[in-house]
Amino acid sequence: MTRLNINNINPNVVEAKYAVRGELAVKSEEYRAKIRKGETKDLPFQQVISANIGNPQQLDQKPITFFRQVLSLLENPLLLEKKEVLTEHLGYKSDVIERAESLLSHVGSVGAYSASAGVPAIKESIAKFLEGKSFPDPAKSQRDGFAADPSHIYLSGGASSGVNTLLNIICAGPKTGILVPIPQYPLYTASLSVLNATCVPYYLDEHANWGTSLETIKESYEKAKKDGIDVRAIVIINPGNPTGASLSEQDVSSVIKFADQEKLVVMADEVYQTNVFKGTFHSFRSSLLKLQKENPGQYQGVELASLHSVSKGMVGECGHRGGYFELIGFEPEVEAEIYKFVSITLCAPVVGQCLVELMVNPPKKGDPSFELYNQEYTGIFEGLKKRAFALYDAFQHMEGVECGEPQGSMYLFPTIQLPAKAAEAAKKEGREADEFYCMRMLEATGVCVVPGSGFGQKEGSLHFRTTFLAPGTEWVGSIQKFHQEFMDEFR
Repeated sequence: MTRLNINNINPNVVEAKYAVRGELAVKSEEYRAKIRKGETKDLPFQQVISANIGNPQQLDQKPITFFRQVLSLLENPLLLEKKEVLTEHLGYKSDVIERAESLLSHVGSVGAYSASAGVPAIKESIAKFLEGKSFPDPAKSQRDGFAADPSHIYLSGGASSGVNTLLNIICAGPKTGILVPIPQYPLYTASLSVLNATCVPYYLDEHANWGTSLETIKESYEKAKKDGIDVRAIVIINPGNPTGASLSEQDVSSVIKFADQEKLVVMADEVYQTNVFKGTFHSFRSSLLKLQKENPGQYQGVELASLHSVSKGMVGECGHRGGYFELIGFEPEVEAEIYKFVSITLCAPVVGQCLVELMVNPPKKGDPSFELYNQEYTGIFEGLKKRAFALYDAFQHMEGVECGEPQGSMYLFPTIQLPAKAAEAAKKEGREADEFYCMRMLEATGVCVVPGSGFGQKEGSLHFRTTFLAPGTEWVGSIQKFHQEFMDEFR
């Protein structure tokens, strides 16, 4: 008998990689700890900027007041016995109290388990949101305009938990293939590694601002089939992570038609649907249902799983782990197995479920909390957009750096062209050239980004992903200064 060691634990876990919380992130936390202790004399910077992960509130994004006030009452219902204190001294509006009381009437206590697939009343709110009946301002664009069935909606611990559930159901061994966009959020490749399934990469078109090419998807699919892979699903991240690309309605429809033709499950990761700076968000759900309506008898067999989360957008409540996925077109026997799988983990965090309800059913025009909610929501959006374009503008003035105009999500994914001497220095350290560059950036500036190799990239190309969540623009200037010094050093 031997103790657990790296050679006898699950090799699929050992093989999995997750760059956004890798070596660079660990080192940045070491620097953060030093700064917290006042041990800064050896550091050339006074703060760490965690631009490696979409974690808005770590980077000073303020919580939405309405959401947090309701949550405070859910966590401590005794406060509802002092309504005059809440309204007269703490600034709680009447609709905050009404929403808390309504949610408590459905969940009983946020410390209790809910039904496996989520609180029924919250699933009903999500259904209304998907149809477009719960928007704050009716004059603004709505979601899909098609009714949703709450029985096909599942609350999850963030969208990541939903992805894990779906992949566990779909994947049946190493010959199972999942089409995944490259570059991609490493949740997908890491999860497929753990499941011992096959990632079938399809490359996004950088020259078309990271657009999705149906021809490229078809080529990857056909190659995998020839290699004996049973390709069962296609993942689409829209808007994109790490690229920020936002798909056109035509692109969405073309993917659905291909999935229908090849009997593929469509996994639509739409957690950045409110982070769109250019164009309009087009959901896979609305496009599928529109195709079905316009073409009676066609596209009825398309299996679509669309995912959303409270972690991104203007909500940014990553730590509360709230999300959901909706299923369309799945066989009842398969959906029963999905229900069984989510039941094994009992239920998603109930506070997170309540936060999902608040996200999909926020204050509306005329409600006491609407004015502040709208002010905070709009302020966060405009701040993100402003910083995105400030960072984009900085990249335009950096030697050897190319970056498309920001479209959506929370990220930019610039190309970097580094001198040959930098590549040689990286090789001596046993690193990829973009990883070497990012490590040097962290050591010089305290700004932590993620090398493009952590997301996948075409051979011979180099990138890095950065968020634009951090407040201010000083850190952007420090990246520019570092880059010029780096290029001069290795020229």
